[in-house]
Amino acid sequence: QVQLVESGGGLVQPGDSLRLSCAASDGSFSRYAMGWFRQAPGKERDWIATIRWMGGTTSYADSVKGRFTISKDTAKKLVYLQMNSLNPEDTAVYYCAATSTVVSAWPLARHYNYWGQGTQVTVSS
Repeated sequence: QVQLVESGGGLVQPGDSLRLSCAASDGSFSRYAMGWFRQAPGKERDWIATIRWMGGTTSYADSVKGRFTISKDTAKKLVYLQMNSLNPEDTAVYYCAATSTVVSAWPLARHYNYWGQGTQVTVSS
């Protein structure tokens, strides 16, 4: 079983950058692809991006392309989400998750097997 722990959230100002980290536990994590989602109060959980451990294939939601970058450090078992030019609409709880599904299903939260506890990101002046 894969355990995931997010970190790096906090309060930032509009225009700032922030990097989130997701630590994967020992286990068969390399079999999975790792995704980032976010959920704002009263809204559904939205997919942001996913990266495959093996090979590094990535995919992004159109809403974050050009501003957010997903990356990984396989040796450290870490997945990152670099977020630039943050705005108040980016305020949400950010979750990392692991999936074994096909690339076309990466945007769908129901296909993710394991989830972290989430980290709060607040963008406010």
